[in-house]
Amino acid sequence: MASNSSACSSYWVISGLALVLGAIVHQADARAFLVFGDSLVDSGNNNYLATTARADSYPYGIDYPTHQATGRFSNGLNIPDLISEQIGSEPPLPYLSPELRGQKLLVGANFASAGIGILNDTGIQFLNIIRMHRQLEFFQQYQQRVGALIGAEKAKRLVNQSLILLTVGGNDFVNNYFLVPFSARSRQYDLPDYVKHLISEYKKILMRLYNLGARRVLVTGTGPLGCVPAELAMRSTNGGCSAELQRAAALYNPQLERMIIDVNRKIGSDVFIAANTHQMHADFVSNPQAYGFTTSKIACCGQGPYNGLGLCTLLSNLCPNRELYAFWDPFHPSEKANKIIVQQIMTGSTRYMKPMNLSTIMALDSRT
Repeated sequence: MASNSSACSSYWVISGLALVLGAIVHQADARAFLVFGDSLVDSGNNNYLATTARADSYPYGIDYPTHQATGRFSNGLNIPDLISEQIGSEPPLPYLSPELRGQKLLVGANFASAGIGILNDTGIQFLNIIRMHRQLEFFQQYQQRVGALIGAEKAKRLVNQSLILLTVGGNDFVNNYFLVPFSARSRQYDLPDYVKHLISEYKKILMRLYNLGARRVLVTGTGPLGCVPAELAMRSTNGGCSAELQRAAALYNPQLERMIIDVNRKIGSDVFIAANTHQMHADFVSNPQAYGFTTSKIACCGQGPYNGLGLCTLLSNLCPNRELYAFWDPFHPSEKANKIIVQQIMTGSTRYMKPMNLSTIMALDSRT
């Protein structure tokens, strides 16, 4: 009787192990999703850091499925969440989350950290944030952890086949060059030269990603920087967008697109996909009513002119219907606006996505 019980126990242990290993192998065959960048795509890494750049308290997350603040700079879902929905995956966990272990690693990881920029001196006022060089170090560490789970060869394939989202650059203007009058960077460079410097440094980041195994990377530009509620509150005259920040975006985004084309040409493959998020934002900023918004100037959550001053907190003005607002807080789009952006990433024409949209990428890659 004892031997039968032992055999039965062994059977269930082996069966259970086979199920677990089978699930891990199946997940390894699925496409991982990796996210790098700033607060537009941070899903909670800054919750684990000593920084003022955080979104871990009410009313952030008011429309998230759990109605809890998660560290996303949104009333609900952010862009990585919505892309995950579209590609049939669960959203990758923040890299610093203690829950990111075992099979969860094979879903991907989110390395993004609010406040960071292309340059290391961007966001210094936020103290302890995960700057781009550190995000890339974490990416290497991630690959080692995946290799320990499924073997080095499969880990390499998982990274090569992963979808990567990279969103960085806006903070290099709003939280660096234009942060204060006569900032260190604005004394060092005039605006056109600063933009060239950013593009040159960004190119190094793209090549580093490529050398670490990235083969499908969505690279987003900046939105219309001068039109966000924070800049309207601080710089607007007669309700118009800030001319100097709009000039910055107008210089930066076309050069970013040209640099991406040049890098792809040198590599000999369309590794990097340029997402024209400036145009995606500009569509609903310039004509909010066409997208079901009542305003693209006033933030849902904030205080002062345009609800654009300070942080979104429990004491802020809070709109009752987030669906009517293009901006959730002084800097970040609402969940509804994020859905519009992600729809263009998925199916947009070459006006929005060059050389192709994400639906086309998914269809192409499924054949290889």
